[in-house]
Order: sequence, then structure tokens, then C-alpha cells
Amino acid sequence: MADFKYEIIEEIGVLSTSPKGWQKEFNKVSWNGGAPKYDIRDWAPNHEKMGKGVTLTDEEVAALKDLLNK
Repeated sequence: MADFKYEIIEEIGVLSTSPKGWQKEFNKVSWNGGAPKYDIRDWAPNHEKMGKGVTLTDEEVAALKDLLNK
């Protein structure tokens, strides 16, 4: 698997914490130097490891917000 780079641009909030200390976080992340996107995924303490997650554009987050507010 190819190496990739990421930078957490903005830590928005923690959704939950597992007994092992991993946190499901909502952040804005730049992947491989690209434009930052909203990101929901599990992170190990100190962000040294990550689980699978989902990234969303600004438009997708707005659509999700509208769906949740129905």
C-alpha cells in the first residue's frame, strides 16, 4: 500500500471514546496535501494510528446537517 500524508487542520470534536482510549473524532483533514475535507474516523491517542473513516466535502456536510435536522 502506498504511503500517504495527512494533516489535521482543525479538531472539531470528539464523538465517543472507546475503553482502549481510541476516539471517534470529527475533524477537518488535508489528505496528501489536498484541500481539507471533513473527516469522521477513529484515532489512537496522539493521532499516531487511525481506523477507517469517511470524508465529506463542505456540500456533503451541509446535506447531512439538513437530513439530521428533519
